[in-house]
Amino acid sequence: MTYQDTLNWMFSKLPMYQRQGKTAFKANLDNSIRFAHHLNNPQNRIKTIHVGGTNGKGSTSNMLASVLQEAGYKVGLFTSPHLKDFRERIRVNGEMVSKEYVVNFIQHNKGYLDISGLSFFEMTSGMAFNYFWNEKVDVAIIEVGLGGRLDSTNIITPELAIITNIGLDHTQFLGDTLDKIAYEKAGIIKNQIPIVIGKTQAETKPIFQEVAKSLEAAIFFADQIVHSHYESDLKGTYQYENIQTVVQAIEVLKTQNFIIADTHVKNGLLQVVRNTGFQGRWQVLQQNPLIICDTAHNSEGLKVVMEQLMNLPYQALHVVFGVVNDKDIASILPLLPKNARYYFCKPDVPRGLDENILRNTFKEQGFQGNAYSSVNDAFTAAKNTAQAGDIIYIGGSTFVVAEII
Repeated sequence: MTYQDTLNWMFSKLPMYQRQGKTAFKANLDNSIRFAHHLNNPQNRIKTIHVGGTNGKGSTSNMLASVLQEAGYKVGLFTSPHLKDFRERIRVNGEMVSKEYVVNFIQHNKGYLDISGLSFFEMTSGMAFNYFWNEKVDVAIIEVGLGGRLDSTNIITPELAIITNIGLDHTQFLGDTLDKIAYEKAGIIKNQIPIVIGKTQAETKPIFQEVAKSLEAAIFFADQIVHSHYESDLKGTYQYENIQTVVQAIEVLKTQNFIIADTHVKNGLLQVVRNTGFQGRWQVLQQNPLIICDTAHNSEGLKVVMEQLMNLPYQALHVVFGVVNDKDIASILPLLPKNARYYFCKPDVPRGLDENILRNTFKEQGFQGNAYSSVNDAFTAAKNTAQAGDIIYIGGSTFVVAEII
């Protein structure tokens, strides 16, 4: 099998949440535990750091990886979803897993995969753990896929757990209130393993404290502790919250025999993109007109991004926008500017919401714009319309951004 043949098999045979939705979600860890056992439990042979939360997981994971790389550690990084290439999900010191490894892993385990009923994410988690063990990483940063308690990654016993924040997302799986979602996210807290909480929230703080106490886990609320000020090459005002979460995580790791100097923190935060290859967060693609893309897709993330967008000077605002079909559009409409021209589109995945349905939903609420049959057609129309002093914003879904970058 070639690499492309292998990907085609994976995408066609393994249920994938990002593409298909809830039919690919597994509400227990049984498959993950069995697959890990089949692989001789590589997740138990490496040091790990577990990162969960509603928003900021990816930025926090990549920032932390960059700092540890600057400190001289060989760092594995497992994140999701990917933007362009599946291999983005599994990296060591910023280098994607090789095509050869992906092909060989699938071929070697295909007999098991054919009969196991594994989801795409369960398989990918196992591949990542196995790769990091083979590469003898010093530490692997593992980003939670969805939730925490029942996430495929939650078979590790990490050195440290991090929960960035809690918002209303994936409510069909995690619950419809912040405290219910917090309980699911708190499932990554382990016995006597320290936990860093990025954002203190009145509804969720007691839950985290209760779970941490029951497990004798030291708990740190990053935004309640005074830290030195650092900048990052990841732009966007929302990154300051992620920066302080990372700084607090570093302070905890230093108590666990990680050798990390202030210069490593400074340089690591300033060189995240170079060190890890991270993309899609307040990413400026062009000037005159200014073109910005961001993968924020739930109400909490979009609220912050829209506030930042509205603070920029522009003559006219153009928004290329698409969502998946299980998106709670009603929750995000109040956050979006009505003084913009919209270019509605359907991301090229089975879950993508039809562009005409999206346009009509927005039109009923007073938004103006046209529907386009593809993301690229919408982007081309925006570029053909925009003047030098305008802004084009691309977002609504990770998949929309992925088609542009």
